[in-house]
Amino acid sequence: MWPWGHAAVGYLWYSSARRWQGRTPAGPPVLALAVGTQFPDLVDKPLGWTLGVLPGGRSLAHSLVTLALVAAVAGYLGYRSRGRDASLAFVSGTLSHVLADGLYPVLEGRYVDLSYLLWPILPVPEADVGKSFLAHVAQLTLDSYVTFELALLVFATVLWWADGRPGLGTLWATGSRWVDRLVSHG
Repeated sequence: MWPWGHAAVGYLWYSSARRWQGRTPAGPPVLALAVGTQFPDLVDKPLGWTLGVLPGGRSLAHSLVTLALVAAVAGYLGYRSRGRDASLAFVSGTLSHVLADGLYPVLEGRYVDLSYLLWPILPVPEADVGKSFLAHVAQLTLDSYVTFELALLVFATVLWWADGRPGLGTLWATGSRWVDRLVSHG
Protein backbone atom coordinates (compact mmCIF):
# COMPACT_ATOMS: atom_id res chain seq x y z
CA MET A 1 0.00 0.00 0.00
CA TRP A 2 1.20 3.50 -0.82
CA PRO A 3 1.65 6.23 1.84
CA TRP A 4 -1.62 7.98 0.94
CA GLY A 5 -3.47 4.67 1.26
CA HIS A 6 -2.03 4.10 4.72
CA ALA A 7 -2.96 7.63 5.79
CA ALA A 8 -6.51 7.16 4.48
CA VAL A 9 -7.05 3.75 6.10
CA GLY A 10 -5.65 5.02 9.40
CA TYR A 11 -7.85 8.11 9.44
CA LEU A 12 -10.99 6.23 8.43
CA TRP A 13 -10.38 3.65 11.14
CA TYR A 14 -9.53 6.20 13.85
CA SER A 15 -12.33 8.63 13.01
CA SER A 16 -14.86 5.79 12.91
CA ALA A 17 -13.72 4.56 16.33
CA ARG A 18 -13.95 8.09 17.77
CA ARG A 19 -17.45 8.57 16.32
CA TRP A 20 -18.49 5.21 17.76
CA GLN A 21 -17.37 6.57 21.16
CA GLY A 22 -19.42 9.73 20.57
CA ARG A 23 -16.31 11.87 20.08
CA THR A 24 -14.57 13.50 17.14
CA PRO A 25 -10.83 13.36 16.46
CA ALA A 26 -8.71 16.12 18.02
CA GLY A 27 -5.62 17.87 16.61
CA PRO A 28 -2.61 16.40 18.45
CA PRO A 29 -3.87 12.80 18.32
CA VAL A 30 -4.57 13.14 14.57
CA LEU A 31 -1.00 14.31 14.01
CA ALA A 32 0.26 11.33 16.05
CA LEU A 33 -2.02 9.11 13.97
CA ALA A 34 -0.56 10.52 10.75
CA VAL A 35 2.98 9.72 11.92
CA GLY A 36 1.85 6.27 13.08
CA THR A 37 0.36 5.44 9.68
CA GLN A 38 3.78 6.00 8.09
CA PHE A 39 5.99 4.75 10.94
CA PRO A 40 6.56 1.14 9.77
CA ASP A 41 7.78 2.29 6.35
CA LEU A 42 9.84 5.12 7.81
CA VAL A 43 11.74 2.51 9.82
CA ASP A 44 11.85 -0.55 7.57
CA LYS A 45 12.34 0.93 4.11
CA PRO A 46 15.51 2.92 4.86
CA LEU A 47 16.97 0.25 7.15
CA GLY A 48 16.12 -2.59 4.78
CA TRP A 49 16.51 -1.05 1.35
CA THR A 50 19.06 1.72 1.79
CA LEU A 51 21.28 0.53 4.62
CA GLY A 52 20.73 -3.22 4.28
CA VAL A 53 20.50 -3.63 8.07
CA LEU A 54 17.12 -5.39 7.87
CA PRO A 55 16.16 -8.27 5.56
CA GLY A 56 13.53 -6.22 3.71
CA GLY A 57 11.10 -3.34 3.58
CA ARG A 58 8.57 -5.20 5.73
CA SER A 59 10.30 -6.68 8.73
CA LEU A 60 11.06 -5.02 12.06
CA ALA A 61 8.44 -2.24 12.26
CA HIS A 62 5.86 -4.31 10.34
CA SER A 63 6.01 -7.16 12.85
CA LEU A 64 3.25 -7.65 15.43
CA VAL A 65 6.06 -8.75 17.76
CA THR A 66 7.65 -5.30 17.50
CA LEU A 67 4.27 -3.58 17.53
CA ALA A 68 3.58 -5.04 20.99
CA LEU A 69 6.79 -3.40 22.24
CA VAL A 70 6.02 -0.11 20.43
CA ALA A 71 2.53 -0.10 21.97
CA ALA A 72 3.96 -0.66 25.45
CA VAL A 73 6.49 2.17 25.06
CA ALA A 74 3.91 4.53 23.51
CA GLY A 75 1.44 3.68 26.28
CA TYR A 76 4.04 4.38 28.96
CA LEU A 77 5.08 7.67 27.35
CA GLY A 78 1.44 8.67 26.88
CA TYR A 79 0.72 7.93 30.53
CA ARG A 80 3.79 9.85 31.75
CA SER A 81 3.08 12.89 29.57
CA ARG A 82 -0.72 12.81 29.90
CA GLY A 83 -0.88 12.31 26.16
CA ARG A 84 -2.80 9.04 26.20
CA ASP A 85 -5.02 10.01 23.26
CA ALA A 86 -1.98 10.83 21.11
CA SER A 87 -0.14 7.62 22.05
CA LEU A 88 -3.25 5.56 21.36
CA ALA A 89 -3.65 7.33 18.00
CA PHE A 90 0.00 6.63 17.11
CA VAL A 91 -0.37 2.93 17.93
CA SER A 92 -3.69 2.81 16.06
CA GLY A 93 -2.04 4.31 12.98
CA THR A 94 0.86 1.88 13.18
CA LEU A 95 -1.47 -1.10 13.58
CA SER A 96 -3.64 0.05 10.68
CA HIS A 97 -0.51 0.27 8.50
CA VAL A 98 0.70 -3.21 9.41
CA LEU A 99 -2.72 -4.77 8.82
CA ALA A 100 -3.42 -2.78 5.62
CA ASP A 101 -0.19 -4.10 4.12
CA GLY A 102 -1.75 -7.55 4.42
CA LEU A 103 -4.90 -6.62 2.49
CA TYR A 104 -3.64 -7.31 -1.03
CA PRO A 105 -1.91 -10.61 -0.17
CA VAL A 106 -5.15 -11.80 1.46
CA LEU A 107 -7.26 -10.71 -1.53
CA GLU A 108 -4.87 -12.52 -3.87
CA GLY A 109 -4.64 -15.64 -1.68
CA ARG A 110 -0.90 -15.17 -1.06
CA TYR A 111 -1.05 -15.92 2.67
CA VAL A 112 2.64 -16.78 2.82
CA ASP A 113 3.29 -13.07 2.17
CA LEU A 114 1.84 -12.32 5.61
CA SER A 115 4.92 -13.83 7.29
CA TYR A 116 6.23 -10.30 7.96
CA LEU A 117 3.60 -10.10 10.72
CA LEU A 118 5.65 -12.51 12.82
CA TRP A 119 9.19 -11.49 11.88
CA PRO A 120 11.77 -12.52 13.23
CA ILE A 121 9.94 -15.75 14.11
CA LEU A 122 9.06 -16.19 10.42
CA PRO A 123 11.18 -14.99 7.48
CA VAL A 124 10.10 -11.94 5.51
CA PRO A 125 8.45 -12.61 2.15
CA GLU A 126 10.54 -12.27 -0.99
CA ALA A 127 10.09 -8.86 -2.62
CA ASP A 128 8.59 -8.88 -6.11
CA VAL A 129 10.04 -5.41 -6.83
CA GLY A 130 13.64 -4.26 -6.34
CA LYS A 131 14.72 -3.12 -2.91
CA SER A 132 14.69 0.62 -3.52
CA PHE A 133 12.36 3.58 -3.45
CA LEU A 134 12.98 4.27 -7.14
CA ALA A 135 12.12 0.70 -8.15
CA HIS A 136 8.77 0.97 -6.40
CA VAL A 137 7.95 4.40 -7.80
CA ALA A 138 8.97 3.26 -11.30
CA GLN A 139 6.42 0.43 -11.21
CA LEU A 140 3.59 2.75 -10.04
CA THR A 141 0.64 2.63 -12.43
CA LEU A 142 -2.98 3.64 -12.12
CA ASP A 143 -4.15 0.07 -11.59
CA SER A 144 -7.16 -1.04 -9.55
CA TYR A 145 -5.19 -1.02 -6.28
CA VAL A 146 -3.89 2.52 -6.72
CA THR A 147 -7.35 3.68 -7.82
CA PHE A 148 -8.83 2.05 -4.71
CA GLU A 149 -6.29 3.80 -2.48
CA LEU A 150 -6.94 7.16 -4.15
CA ALA A 151 -10.69 6.66 -3.61
CA LEU A 152 -10.00 5.89 0.06
CA LEU A 153 -7.95 9.09 0.25
CA VAL A 154 -10.81 11.16 -1.18
CA PHE A 155 -13.28 9.56 1.25
CA ALA A 156 -10.90 10.07 4.21
CA THR A 157 -10.32 13.71 3.20
CA VAL A 158 -14.07 14.36 3.07
CA LEU A 159 -14.45 12.76 6.51
CA TRP A 160 -11.49 14.74 7.87
CA TRP A 161 -13.11 17.94 6.55
CA ALA A 162 -16.43 16.96 8.16
CA ASP A 163 -14.59 16.26 11.43
CA GLY A 164 -13.43 19.91 11.45
CA ARG A 165 -9.99 19.37 9.86
CA PRO A 166 -8.35 18.17 13.11
CA GLY A 167 -4.61 18.68 13.25
CA LEU A 168 -4.55 21.61 10.86
CA GLY A 169 -4.95 24.20 13.64
CA THR A 170 -2.29 22.43 15.71
CA LEU A 171 0.14 22.50 12.79
CA TRP A 172 -0.65 26.15 12.10
CA ALA A 173 -0.13 27.16 15.75
CA THR A 174 3.12 25.22 15.98
CA GLY A 175 4.42 26.73 12.74
CA SER A 176 3.47 30.23 13.93
CA ARG A 177 5.37 29.70 17.20
CA TRP A 178 8.47 28.56 15.27
CA VAL A 179 8.29 31.58 12.99
CA ASP A 180 7.85 33.90 15.98
CA ARG A 181 10.93 32.38 17.65
CA LEU A 182 13.00 32.75 14.50
CA VAL A 183 11.95 36.37 14.04
CA SER A 184 12.49 37.31 17.70
CA HIS A 185 15.96 35.70 17.77
CA GLY A 186 16.99 36.82 14.31
